[in-house]
Amino acid sequence: MDVRKMFDLTGQVALVTGGTGLYGTSISEALAEAGAHVIIASRDLGRCQEWAAKLAERGLRASGETYDQGDEASIDSLRDQVVKKFGAVDVLVNNSVARPMKTYQDSLAAWRQSMEVNATGLFAISRAFLDPMMECGRGSILNVGSIQGVVAPDFKNYAGTAMTTPPDYQFHKHGLIGLTKYLAALAGPRGVRVNSISPGGFDDGSAKEPFLSQYCRRVFLGRMADHDDLKGVVVFLAGEASRYITGQDIVVDGGYTC
Repeated sequence: MDVRKMFDLTGQVALVTGGTGLYGTSISEALAEAGAHVIIASRDLGRCQEWAAKLAERGLRASGETYDQGDEASIDSLRDQVVKKFGAVDVLVNNSVARPMKTYQDSLAAWRQSMEVNATGLFAISRAFLDPMMECGRGSILNVGSIQGVVAPDFKNYAGTAMTTPPDYQFHKHGLIGLTKYLAALAGPRGVRVNSISPGGFDDGSAKEPFLSQYCRRVFLGRMADHDDLKGVVVFLAGEASRYITGQDIVVDGGYTC
């Protein structure tokens, strides 16, 4: 196969959850630019449709849907709508995340809410779309984690700021990598690959000092990630270029965790 064809997703259907979020816009844009029809899904239908329309203005193929990852019935409804329109999706990107906890001292109610979306919901939507993939004998799932699922938090990054990092996020991102490996083992014999990426800190232009300098001090490339830094690895893992890769986590952090 020509290597350029290996990165071509023309004719494929990709579902990106949290597709208008911090990572979601670049992920959905990348898959659309590679030729896929991208379904952008989150709780906010208006934002999904707006971002899909902007991609469509460039001649790309995209549409918006809505669902609530904390509600199993909502997940099943999304699956039914998507399968009815497109059949089994070729690519599922699990990018949705809830951030109800803000600090270590937050209530257990916030922890439970986080579990409902980031643990139970992650498994529910993975299973909902993985089953049709396995029936068809093809597909790729990409779970979006974080370097906080790879290493402990560095609290020195937050010195002199009002920022911190809560424990639930660390817990879920470690679990996401474990779930990735489990699903890869389950689905591999049925022709479906499951991988994850663990991005480093992402700056959408709003990062402030002293956090920015304190974070970048340990990044080999000397900066936080920007809009284009995830696009290549996402397209790589979605299609034939990574056809013999499954159960893996790729860290995309500029050298932060080395």
